[in-house]
Amino acid sequence: MSTVPQLVVHRDKELMAQAAAARLITRIVDAQASRGSASVVLTGGRNGNGLLSALAAQPARDAIDWARIDLWWGDERFLPSGDPERNDTQAREALLDAVPLDPGRVHSMPASDGPYEPEAAAEAYAAELAAASGPEDHGLVPSFDVLMLGVGPDTHVASLFPELPGVKETERTVVAVRGAPKPPPTRLSLTLPAIRAAREVWLLAAGEDKAEAAEIALSGAGEVQAPAAGAYGTSRTLWLLDSAAASKLPPALYPPAVA
Repeated sequence: MSTVPQLVVHRDKELMAQAAAARLITRIVDAQASRGSASVVLTGGRNGNGLLSALAAQPARDAIDWARIDLWWGDERFLPSGDPERNDTQAREALLDAVPLDPGRVHSMPASDGPYEPEAAAEAYAAELAAASGPEDHGLVPSFDVLMLGVGPDTHVASLFPELPGVKETERTVVAVRGAPKPPPTRLSLTLPAIRAAREVWLLAAGEDKAEAAEIALSGAGEVQAPAAGAYGTSRTLWLLDSAAASKLPPALYPPAVA
């Protein structure tokens, strides 16, 4: 069942990144206090990496027990290991190399120089997710504490693009994406069913180029045409925006209250 989106609008993208980082620290600490560990799905792109850089700069990051967190990715560019365009490479530079993670709990998606073709790589990641899923998760993926998604100007989330086969997937949890409209064309992505297993889904959008996408996704569009509209959590769906990205939202629905 979908949760009604909640909106938090910040004055600019820097404030948004800092506030989102503080919110993430709190959420992870709470999860570790209640269950002993936490699971987070990271997103790439400028907003995802901006959040990780902001988190790296916050002294409160030390409140997290980094050895007791599982990190996953919502999507990945199917490129060689260590490629600067890969989401996991960028995440390591922004934050992960600076904190004492358990390497066995950092679940990068397969790279193109590994043993897999894209479709087999997607199956391998799906199997890794299934293996980490416990009886309490009621599904083929863990009940992630927080799953973050950047929203593209075309409303894409992860590597689920409007009208492409991946956004229409209803059973598999991970798919290979070929012919993506932005480079590189070959990618791996969680599907909407996997995304919607998360307790909380956070959608990040900053900048004027995201304003139309936010308006479309929050105005009742269908998920095949606007994948961001189909991304929601089991307990909470949070849109984190800056004022530029929120500039086209109808005031009747979302009064402009800037944090």
